[in-house]
Amino acid sequence: MTSPGTAPSAPTAWWRLPWATTAAVLAVQLVGGHFAAQDQAERVALDPAGYALLAAGPLLLLARHHHPAAVAWGTALVTLVYLSAGYPFGPVFLSVLIGTFDAARTGHRRAAWGALGVLWLGRLAAGHWLYRWLPPDGDPPTDWAADTATAAWIVALLALAELARARRERQLREERERAEATRRRADEERLRIARELHDILAHSISVIHVQAGVGLALLDSDPEQARTSLTTIKAASKEALGEVRQVLEALRTPGAAPRAPSPGVARLPELLAQARDAGLDVTLTTEGEPADLPPGTDLAAFRIVQEALTNTVRHSASRTATVRLRYAPDGLRLTVDDAGPATGDPSADGGNGLVGMRERAAALGGEVTATTRADGGFTVTAHLPHTHPGRATPDTLDHPDTSRETG
Repeated sequence: MTSPGTAPSAPTAWWRLPWATTAAVLAVQLVGGHFAAQDQAERVALDPAGYALLAAGPLLLLARHHHPAAVAWGTALVTLVYLSAGYPFGPVFLSVLIGTFDAARTGHRRAAWGALGVLWLGRLAAGHWLYRWLPPDGDPPTDWAADTATAAWIVALLALAELARARRERQLREERERAEATRRRADEERLRIARELHDILAHSISVIHVQAGVGLALLDSDPEQARTSLTTIKAASKEALGEVRQVLEALRTPGAAPRAPSPGVARLPELLAQARDAGLDVTLTTEGEPADLPPGTDLAAFRIVQEALTNTVRHSASRTATVRLRYAPDGLRLTVDDAGPATGDPSADGGNGLVGMRERAAALGGEVTATTRADGGFTVTAHLPHTHPGRATPDTLDHPDTSRETG
């Protein structure tokens, strides 16, 4: 029986077996048994068979790490045969104590209790009934007080083994929990980085795509406007490279402070300027008293506005948009509107823009909604609380309306 929560162990090379402890137990049983026999003339003298039985128990301990149940039964049976043959008492019990203790400690409780129970019952039967036919001749029955004391020692041994087993299982459980927490943090970090890269590249590439189309269309008829488009492409690509480099530097040096501050609400004018360069007329309005936002909320607000404007550039026929920020006691509320209508089939892109916005907000305990209005326009609304009330649940990430997303 395998210990709960543990996988079967792989075979171990012979030089990694517990040779040291096995050799120590072997020496104690052989040497101790030899000297104990000198004071027990009434018992059967040790012969090669007796020494072989004394050595068999310790040698079985070599397999106790991978076959603890079999070792517990084996050492108990070898000890029972040794005692039933009438050989002298001594440290012969050492190997069975170690074997059964290790079996109970590793979760093989039935094997440990069963092996010690069979040994005690076998010794009880031999000492009170079968002694007439077993060597040595004329051996009297054993004392019930001694048998009771042996039972008490067995119970004490198994109680200690149970304590050791409980402690071992607690340590294994804590190790699993730490490993799971580490994997969970790594997954969350990978998701965060993927979301950052998506938002950075989706916005910049959308601007570059629009300006490249304008530049190609006006290259011959209006070279000056084409030059302006190329200048916008250069600025957008430089900005994207800088932000991607910042993310990658954070990966190379975990825990190090970033060389440049993360984007936030303070940089929205720069973002709106990029959108205007892409041909989108954007206005920004602010309501309430502006307040300092936590870093996570500040970055999420910037990325949500960035993603919403990218959606407008890519998927809306409208060339105007409105960004509204409202500072409220319970957090920041932001809205991005465009007049629409949507162009093409945005769902064919298979994008993750709206999903990323919702995940960002949900990670902070907020929410994002995206709806198509009756007049054909599109509205993205986000609520980002100042404090983090709890982790996101799957329900907060699952919204039915994904009618316009970026790739």
